[in-house]
Formats: sequence, C-alpha cells, structure tokens
Amino acid sequence: MKPIDLTIPDEFRSRIEAGTAFYLKNRIVDRIWKKDHTVWKDSPVEIANRLGWLNSPDWISGRLGEIGEFVRNVRNEGFEKTILLGMGGSSLAPEVFRKTLGLKKGYPDLEILDSTDPDAVRRAEKKMDLRRTLFLVSTKSGGTVETFSLFRYFYNRMLDSVGKAQTGRHFAAVTDPGSGLERLAEGLDFRKIFLNDPDIGGRFSALSFFGMVSAGLIGADLQDLIRTAGSMAESCGPGTPADRNPGVRIGILLGELAKSKRNKLTFLLPPSLSAFGDWVEQLVAESTGKEGRGIVPVVHEIPPKSGLYGEDRVFVHMDFNSKRDVQERIYGLKSMHPVIEIHLDEPADLGGLYFIWEMAVAVAGERMKINPFDQPDVESAKQQARQAVDQYRASGFLPEITASPAAGKSILDFLRNPAKGAYIGLQAFFEATEERKESLGLLATRLRDRTGLAVTTGFGPRFLHSTGQLHKGDSGCGLFIQFTSDPENDLPIPDEVGRPDSSISFQVLLKAQAAGDYLALKQAGRNIVRIHLEGDPAAVLNRIRAEC
Repeated sequence: MKPIDLTIPDEFRSRIEAGTAFYLKNRIVDRIWKKDHTVWKDSPVEIANRLGWLNSPDWISGRLGEIGEFVRNVRNEGFEKTILLGMGGSSLAPEVFRKTLGLKKGYPDLEILDSTDPDAVRRAEKKMDLRRTLFLVSTKSGGTVETFSLFRYFYNRMLDSVGKAQTGRHFAAVTDPGSGLERLAEGLDFRKIFLNDPDIGGRFSALSFFGMVSAGLIGADLQDLIRTAGSMAESCGPGTPADRNPGVRIGILLGELAKSKRNKLTFLLPPSLSAFGDWVEQLVAESTGKEGRGIVPVVHEIPPKSGLYGEDRVFVHMDFNSKRDVQERIYGLKSMHPVIEIHLDEPADLGGLYFIWEMAVAVAGERMKINPFDQPDVESAKQQARQAVDQYRASGFLPEITASPAAGKSILDFLRNPAKGAYIGLQAFFEATEERKESLGLLATRLRDRTGLAVTTGFGPRFLHSTGQLHKGDSGCGLFIQFTSDPENDLPIPDEVGRPDSSISFQVLLKAQAAGDYLALKQAGRNIVRIHLEGDPAAVLNRIRAEC
C-alpha cells in the first residue's frame, strides 16, 4: 500500500494541526495501544473489552492452522457452496473477501444471506444443493434474530434432506465463548465451532475468525492478508508519531472535520472495492453516530454531471490503478473539498485496509468525544420489532402505520425546507435484487440533484445492523423515506430446530422489523415517511423518480 495522501483546505488546516499536536503532546497513540479506556471515556464500560482488534493480526496468525484444517476437510468432503448466515459485522467482511478477491478454483463458493425477506430466502435455497452445502452460522452475541431465524429454517430443511445423523456435518459456527450459539452448536454436533476473541467488537472483527474463516473457504491467501494487516498495524503503532501515523492522520482529519459540520464522508470506489464500501459504511456509521453527533458515510453514489457538491462533504478515493478520468475528477475536488486518497498495490492490501480504517474510526471517535465501540441506540428498533411480533402472535395483526402515496410529489413535499446539514436516507424493506438496487440508486441520484443533499440507501433488515445506530443517534437531521412492498411468497420460521411448528413467517418478521425501525425513528424524534409500493418495486421506483 502506498503512502496516503490528505488534501486539507486552508480553512481547516489549523484545527487539524492542533489535533495532531494534542496527540503528540499527550502521547495518545501510546495510550491507545496500551488499551487505556480513558482516551475515550472515564468509564471502561464497552471500551476495555472492545480493544482486541488492535492485536487481531497477531491473534489470528496463530490460528491459521485451525482454519486451514477446517477448509481442507470441507473441500475433501465435496462441498460446493458455503452459505453464511449472519448480519452486520458477521457478514460484511466475508462479502468483501468474496467480491474483491474472487473464488479460487477447487474451493466452495461463498454466498451471504443477510435478509429475512422470504423471496430472498427462497431464491437462495433454489440455487443450492443441500447435500453439497455448508452453512456457516456467524454471530458474536449468539442470539441475532435474523441469523437464528435463517438457521432454524435451513437446519430443518437439511434435516429433511440428509437425516439427523448427517445434518450437523453441514453446519459450522463462528461466535464468542459462552454464547447461546456455542451451546446450541455443541448440542447439535456442528462439524466445527470457531470461538473468537470476545474482546473484538463485531464491526472491528474483519481480521478475526469472523472474516478469515470465510476468506479461507474461498481459497484466499490468509498469510498474505495477515502480512499486510500486520504491516499496517506496525505503521499505525506506538512507534509511529501521530503526524506520520496513517490511521491516526485520517482519524484526526475525520473527527475535526465532523466537528466543523464536514461530516458527509463520500467514498469514490471502483467496482472492485464496492463491497468494501458496505463494510466501511457500517464501521463509520455505528462507531460515530451517537450522542447527537455522527459521520454519515455515503457509498455507491453516482457522481453528479456538474461536479458540484455541498459544503458538508469529505471525499475518500481508494483504488488499485486509477483511470485518467477518475484522477481528473479527484483533482477537481481537491480545490474545494478535503480528500483522502489511498492507493493499493495488490489485492492482499485488503488486510491493511481493514486495519487503517479501524484505527482511523477509533481516533475519530476520540476527537468527537464519543465511545466508538458501543451502539446505544440499536436496541430501540429491536425492541419495537419484538413488540410488533408479540402483538402479531397475540392478535394476528402488526402495528398499523400510515403510508403516503407512492408518488414523486409525496417525496418532494416531505423533503421541502430541509434543515442545515440534512441528509436523505432511502430505506427499502424488500429483496435487494440487482434491478431494485439500480432503481433505488437512480432515485437517490435524482433526489440529490433536486435537493443538493447527500442521499444514502439501504435494504432492510441489513442496514439496521449497519447505519441504524447513526440514524437514531446523530444530530437528528436525517430525512428518512421507508419503502415497503409485499413479497411474492412467504415461508414459515420454525419455532425450534427439528420441529415444524411455526408461530410467525419471514414476511411477518420483515414487516415487524420495518415497523420497529419506523417507530424507533419516530420515538427518537426523526423525520420519516413510509411509502408502500404495489407491484414490482423496481418499476414503481422508476415511476416515482420520473415524477421527482
């Protein structure tokens, strides 16, 4: 990885220089590596037990043999596909490895299933041969509702396919010691249970079992990834002063700019790093969006033809080899906006890229005077969703939420007279097909061009584990548009493994999660409107865009 390049407009230079001087004078880098929780807060709660990521490269390097043996056994038994059941930090890093590094010949393909939409579940099932499929159940807490719902469904399907004696051989787990998943996996005789370092937080876990087991399954060179991660950890270590420390320099820049209302962190990424944008989106949003502050990550944005952006933007460009037109666009941005440039030499630099961003976000949290390792507002949506499910089980009905007409006028009326610093969040609670992602992205582009605001997009329930904390914990200037649609099919969620009894379906769970997030945002004083799409969501979104 080449040295990072930071372009800092003159108006912010003194603040960033002051922040760097503070780090040097108070030896903050040394204190971070000594795992001194007072860098962030006086209380050690959810800090002292969340700093294991600092030693992830060393920790995982001693366990590569365990991963290697597991992968060899899986290949020798003829598995053709691995389905990872997980959410947020458990699924995003594996997705990056698969989409960025590709699949090595002779290794089972890897697919991520992080949706409770029944159409997505059914589509995934149709593409697999259960007898040749391994399920990797991945959750730090061991109790994530989406992961366990998917697990119970596929465990029962596997039971029907191969019988009780063989079903456990088709499942492996990644979790923390003592979790509910560990106990369940032992009882059901999973072929392997990977117990992670419990001091590594979920969104900081890419360089632990949560990321590296999946990387090993697709044939990635784990030694190479750990090599670049270890090299970056050394560059970001206590032996490197703050003014030359790449992760610290980026973190000070992000934190100081966020305090100056430059908090729309816009990633300009090539297709080869598109999935990395989703991973870093969670890292930034969940880590910094709290206590009335936040950095809003903007990924997958289509650049405007005019090249004009609001004064709240900070840009990040990461690439292997930039094309000339991209270089010209970046050069044009530098005259008006802060720009972070990271140029990679090889795919293995992905290991170092994970570490530099983990350090940067930890430092940005210190500058913003927040704890970057907790997620205090995530539980609100979960609680509302649980209440919605309980209501359904008792009455057969979910909470009623009024929807606005599916029309461009409804959206433009909602977006009229936004507050200073506002951004738009488009939230889609239906299956994320490529066509629908494109339609939602084009609508985001139209709304950005009409309003001048940054626009983010997300598919539920996935985004709840990524940007949900930011939406409820930041300054409250988000304008959220929730899109819902009825799935074509439905599937029952077994109440218990090995039994067919079901009290709710995937469609009910998805609708409960949409209602839960809507109500949680309302409870937090956020501006949100719901629009229900009748018919094909992509076609309706295209029509709405034409009306905007």
